[in-house]
Amino acid sequence: MAMERLLRIFTPSRNTLLALVFLSSLPWMVGCVFFRGQQYHHFTTPTPLPEGHTLILGFLGGRDSWNDSKRSVRKLALKLRSMNLPNVQIETVENKERELAIRLIRNALDRNQNGALEEHEKTSARLILYGQSFGGAAVVKAARELSQMDVPVLLTMQVDSVGRNDAQIPSNVGCAANLFQKDGILIHGEPEIEAENPARTYIIGNFRYDYKNKQFDLSQFSWWKKVFRVAHLKMEVDPAVWAKVEEMVVGAVRGGSCENL
Repeated sequence: MAMERLLRIFTPSRNTLLALVFLSSLPWMVGCVFFRGQQYHHFTTPTPLPEGHTLILGFLGGRDSWNDSKRSVRKLALKLRSMNLPNVQIETVENKERELAIRLIRNALDRNQNGALEEHEKTSARLILYGQSFGGAAVVKAARELSQMDVPVLLTMQVDSVGRNDAQIPSNVGCAANLFQKDGILIHGEPEIEAENPARTYIIGNFRYDYKNKQFDLSQFSWWKKVFRVAHLKMEVDPAVWAKVEEMVVGAVRGGSCENL
């Protein structure tokens, strides 16, 4: 009898177990409700865009948030905005939210707002895509989706691109550039991109960066990232890399030829 009483005291009831399961799941459920990630309404670009306007989309790497101002993709977007380039809109997109990017592009180009992209709306598109890590791979995937829609892309840029099948640039892209490093033990970017159709796509270059003897402030990153991704992180914060990307973006906005970007 004494043992039974002890078991009743220390063995939780079914209701208690259900309560414990609920409480342990509460943080996850709260996260799902309040931290749903990027949504379409986060974009600030007015749609449709007038003909001749340029839309620039930067894709972030890993699980980085679209509005994380510590990430270099977002930093560049904010810098470009501060430059007040005429007739230019700049947005950043989480790499897993390509559908939002394609939706924004469709809405930006659909000037008669009939829900379909007319031929002249497609051919007048001025799109620039850039991204880092998984964001670099998202750039190529987004370009392929746009190719299926017969929408041209002025320029794509991949920074230490990590993904599958991100080496071949689709023929709807006018100019493409690839910036990468090979010093990472586990993670390094695509070493060489090539044009699906060299007659239609100009490869600006495959630019390799060396990080074996370069030091950068990586204090913002977790210790395990610094152990396993150190070269990848160095490239992500390298000012020279983003100065190069900025130079090409601004050059394309101002109508520079692929050879001069």
